[in-house]
Amino acid sequence: MPMSRVQKEQEVQTLKERFEENDVVVVAHYSGLSVLEMSELRSALRAEGATFKVAKNSLVKRALTGTKFEEMAGMFSGPTGVAVSNDPGVAKIAYKFAKSHDKLVLIGGAMGEQIMSKAEVEQLAKLPSLDELRGTIIGLLQAPAQKIVGVVAAPAGGLARVIGAYAAKGE
Repeated sequence: MPMSRVQKEQEVQTLKERFEENDVVVVAHYSGLSVLEMSELRSALRAEGATFKVAKNSLVKRALTGTKFEEMAGMFSGPTGVAVSNDPGVAKIAYKFAKSHDKLVLIGGAMGEQIMSKAEVEQLAKLPSLDELRGTIIGLLQAPAQKIVGVVAAPAGGLARVIGAYAAKGE
């Protein structure tokens, strides 16, 4: 059933708000995905605070006008869907899903005002998450402290073993 003019205007306004409220956008072709697979994708994205929206390309292009993602309009041809979020992890979820479901094809995206190609979206997806980076940094900061404790404790441990050996001999 065709959308009325009012419905189209509401859809454009909703899309425009999503683009203005979020910093990361991933565009993908979804042709051939089953309803179940689309539900899986949406659930995975929702769990990370992201959304996936399928809309008419002409409406999306109108919604992009005047936003920081305006230059992405060329990506919208064919059956496209848009994943939006404030977290760059949306690229990781979309990439992981695309690897296991060949019917989802990443087209490109944007982060902030930087428009990204498919390859750049994949690079973003392969970067470690913020939590992984924090864990790595903490591990690096703790490693020297553990080595210092080991070095300082080693002579004392050696001395204790020598004294223990003399005590065992009865001297």
